[in-house]
Amino acid sequence: MAKPSIELTRVTEWVNGQVRAHEDSLAAEEPLEIRIGARSLAVTMRTPGHDEELAAGFLLTEGIIASRTQIAAIQRPDASKGPSCNLVSVELQNCAFDADKLQRNFYATSSCGICGKASIEAVRSRGLRALAGGFVVDPEILCTLPERLRANQQVFGRTGGLHAAALFDVNGELLALREDVGRHNAVDKVVGWALLRDLVPLSEYVLMVSGRGGFEIVQKALGAGIPVVASVSAPSSLAVQLAKELNLTLIGFLRERRFVIYAGQERCVTAPAAELPIVHLPTR
Repeated sequence: MAKPSIELTRVTEWVNGQVRAHEDSLAAEEPLEIRIGARSLAVTMRTPGHDEELAAGFLLTEGIIASRTQIAAIQRPDASKGPSCNLVSVELQNCAFDADKLQRNFYATSSCGICGKASIEAVRSRGLRALAGGFVVDPEILCTLPERLRANQQVFGRTGGLHAAALFDVNGELLALREDVGRHNAVDKVVGWALLRDLVPLSEYVLMVSGRGGFEIVQKALGAGIPVVASVSAPSSLAVQLAKELNLTLIGFLRERRFVIYAGQERCVTAPAAELPIVHLPTR
């Protein structure tokens, strides 16, 4: 049986001088070990669920594989063995990599995702190329995405403690949404969902994330060929730099009928940047 993504705990609540005890829902968080064959590759803290997608997406967005055809099998040990359900083993084929280099056994916390290699130089070394142009998304469609994202965050609705990543088509239709305590895990789960259905590269889709548009989100989107990344919060300076360098459209503060384009404005706003008035944005 799969482990639950929600756990219950007894809490004490203080409200305006009144104290009461009740049960509260928590987002589950447990380690997942990803192996290539018998060799341990990484351990990440994640919310249980869609672990095969997480492993597949991780291998793609970290540059270990380039296509679905390189995954020969994804295996889960017998869940009845207890802790073994926190393990996914992937068999690869036609995939050359430096096993010793990959044997980092790094511990990716829920907040960072790419500990120890958060630099554009590391991304350049993977050989990622600039994304092609041509894909355009209507600003009116973009404005509908936050509500559609929120409406489908089932676990967040009970716990208030999860990030979400969602994949939308050019018409704003939701293809897949995944939640996780780690924003990078949520993205890997969505990318893994697409990879296992032979939809990668995702050159005609929009990725929306519930948190900030950080560097790790942008580099994972580039690995999956996603041309537009939108978030409800701010991107980081490194994320913007990478998006500009590799022609990814990066949108922040997408809320209701407003958003800010930090890179790649030609995919959603047709007016040349030189013709747009320059204003100072208010302090957020």
